[in-house]
Amino acid sequence: MATNKQIAENVLQAVGGKGNVTNVTHCMTRLRFNLKDDKIPDQAAVRKIDGVLGVVASGGQFQVVIGNNVAKVYEEVCAIGGFAKKEAVQENLDKPKEKLTVKGFFGKVLDGISGCVVPLIPLLMVAGLLKMIPVLFSGTLGIMSADSDLYTLLTFTGDAGLYFLPIAIGYTGAKKFGASPVLGILLGAMLVHPTFVAMATAAEPAAFTVFGIPCTLENYAQTIVPMILATWCMGYVERFFKRHIPEFLTTVFTPLLTIVVMIPLTFCFFGPVGYWLANVVYAILNGLHTVAGPFGYAVVCALWLLLLTTGMHQVLIAMALVNLFAGNPDNFVMSASGLSSFATYGVIIGGFICAKRKETRTELGAYFLSNFLGGVGEPVLYGFMLKYKKPLIGQIVGGFVGGLVAGFANVTVYQAMPVLNFLNFLGYVGGSASNVVWAAIAAVVCVVVAAGVTAIVGFDEEGKKLSA
Repeated sequence: MATNKQIAENVLQAVGGKGNVTNVTHCMTRLRFNLKDDKIPDQAAVRKIDGVLGVVASGGQFQVVIGNNVAKVYEEVCAIGGFAKKEAVQENLDKPKEKLTVKGFFGKVLDGISGCVVPLIPLLMVAGLLKMIPVLFSGTLGIMSADSDLYTLLTFTGDAGLYFLPIAIGYTGAKKFGASPVLGILLGAMLVHPTFVAMATAAEPAAFTVFGIPCTLENYAQTIVPMILATWCMGYVERFFKRHIPEFLTTVFTPLLTIVVMIPLTFCFFGPVGYWLANVVYAILNGLHTVAGPFGYAVVCALWLLLLTTGMHQVLIAMALVNLFAGNPDNFVMSASGLSSFATYGVIIGGFICAKRKETRTELGAYFLSNFLGGVGEPVLYGFMLKYKKPLIGQIVGGFVGGLVAGFANVTVYQAMPVLNFLNFLGYVGGSASNVVWAAIAAVVCVVVAAGVTAIVGFDEEGKKLSA
């Protein structure tokens, strides 16, 4: 098996060498290259490199799927090529300008949303768990009193992470769009200030103006879109003042004037527009679910991992997150994609049962831990399913049958669990006890059917190169 340094050397050579790279970063499983000439790499040749699980061209990037050791390979790539590491990555001036296309526009939108939300995954997971524990132990299992101090403590500490999301997005959004994070925090805090929330939630809201401009009063607690839009704009506003205010005055007047400009823009424009967009997203998802019904649910569950390879999942996830953070439950995208991970567990179990080589079983064990604990499905997708092809049948059939059960039972997700590990099942807690029961039944069906189909169909290990 290749070392991390060897993988880095081979990949860098395959993409055209360091001279063809304008920028390189990485995510949880992929090296992400921005190339001067994206026609140089031969995708088939890159896939054959020992230690490479797959290749994806998406969002203007050439992405090489490495797996769990991507961070170490990335360090070797940076050392070999002399590239700045991710914390220092900036848009390279040598990068050719791309024409604005519909695909490119939506790619930038999705990049903006993910850049604001992904850093919040630890916050969302902890807040979601804290909220779900009292719901599970009180409402579902009946072993915790709703009047107890522990119930109250877990409820308000969990609520805090979600209620004050505009503040958190203010920080991550400002970092993403090049504004001062502390100003983003301040702007987000304004949206959820008790005085403004009280006016917005009053039985008969009074007329309110911002610097004389009429303001639509909405409750922005737990929303993400208004602050994503506001911090995007604030990046331009702050840079404008930095360029035009004399240096000896900029320390005071740049932040002050930035906030003065952003207050009416946020309260009178970006806030209402973001709130409206969230409602539009909710209507679209509801419409899709109504038209597609249980079979549409089953198709999403069956094909979710394949959607990962095309990047199409980002559109659905972005819409689902906007919907959930607006306080609406999800009985389509997040619900179906969450169950798809259980079909993946089944495929791994079925593969383990029928594998002949010890090395294959060891690899499958690593994939299971990566998926079950870390919520990373790409290693098993590229290192097992797409490599041997037949295991995909188990994933699709298991996901479809389990998804069909869940679809007919209208299984619903009530909390965002942004990592698809075993904890994502807690997202189904929050409604009726029957919702949890049917989610559990559907999950078991996904595992059993996917494992059975994979074990029966089998896969040919002969002549297949194992990944590093």
